[in-house]
Amino acid sequence: METAATREERYSTRGNTLYMSMELSEAKWLLMFTVGAGQPPREKTIRGSDRAALERELGRARQRFGLAPEARVVSCYEAGREGFWLHRYLRSLGVESLVVDSSSIAVNRRRRRAKTDRLDAKQLLSKLLRYDGGEHKAWSVVRVPTVADEAARQPSRELRTLRSERTRSRNRIQGLLAAQGIRVRHLGGLAQRLDELRLWDGTALAPELKAQVRREHERLEHVERQIVAVEGERRQRLRQVTDTVSAQVRKLQRLRAIGPHSAWTFSTELFAWRQFRNRRQVGGIVGLTGTPYDSGQRPHEQGISKAGNPAVRAMSIEIAWGWLRYQPRSALAQWYQARFGHGGSRLRRIGIVALARKLLIALWRYLEFDQLPAGAELKV
Repeated sequence: METAATREERYSTRGNTLYMSMELSEAKWLLMFTVGAGQPPREKTIRGSDRAALERELGRARQRFGLAPEARVVSCYEAGREGFWLHRYLRSLGVESLVVDSSSIAVNRRRRRAKTDRLDAKQLLSKLLRYDGGEHKAWSVVRVPTVADEAARQPSRELRTLRSERTRSRNRIQGLLAAQGIRVRHLGGLAQRLDELRLWDGTALAPELKAQVRREHERLEHVERQIVAVEGERRQRLRQVTDTVSAQVRKLQRLRAIGPHSAWTFSTELFAWRQFRNRRQVGGIVGLTGTPYDSGQRPHEQGISKAGNPAVRAMSIEIAWGWLRYQPRSALAQWYQARFGHGGSRLRRIGIVALARKLLIALWRYLEFDQLPAGAELKV
């Protein structure tokens, strides 16, 4: 006697749509598929970056859930090491891909919580269903730049890395010599002056120490040559290319207190490829917005959110200090002096964050609507 197996379906489907979440690592990718909430997902593990296996599992998932080959597919993965190439590849397959900001995903607040790739992929799949159903506050979706916009950001980011390496090499050389009682302020031509340096008792440096300092100095000179090369490439592009990035850099550099490095950072990271609807979005993208905590009888302000791009946030605060020096007659500088200028150092540091946010919004209006900041002066 044959009995037909029955399965009670207690899940809701979203029509002819396949949902896929991806938990990515270098060695393997965990894929989860479903067609509706409440259904146990289909799990498959493939090798990392195996595109053929990914396409094969997409086809098998369509067959498993009885979907047509042209059925709609929505996928998601957390922004990380893979960058945006996977997003572009999925889009080429006709998949609606979402790149998610991992810090925007809510987690359990218990002291100890279980965390595995399987649980993370399940949570991504659950939030994907909520997001596609209209709950757009479930997480934050990353705005993916085009290939050209992403390439335009690389020189400024490379310069930040090179400058950090230069500072690290300088500090390492000066630390090695300071440990022997030798203070060297200028490192130019140090490799030729090593034989002249003497310890506290008049003896020369040890051969091993001189060799180490010489190698470190060679690395420093190499990094400095790379910095000069990258800066030269940026200047050449500014003279020859007439795209949106170059036009904004030229316009920003007309303002006093705005130099080449800050102009390139603001343009390539923010204003050249992002579309802002209001000033709140400008402040929120760099984390210069407040985070109030108002629960019951305990209302207080927790400070700025510090979400978004930390390099742009740091640059905004640095330019705000420069704005006070080079634009003292502007409305923003006078507002700061009237409200925070007579306070202590802590109050002035709090005020400079508020000034940075106002200045960033003023620069956005200057680029987008050609509104010069009130009282600001242009370079001669």
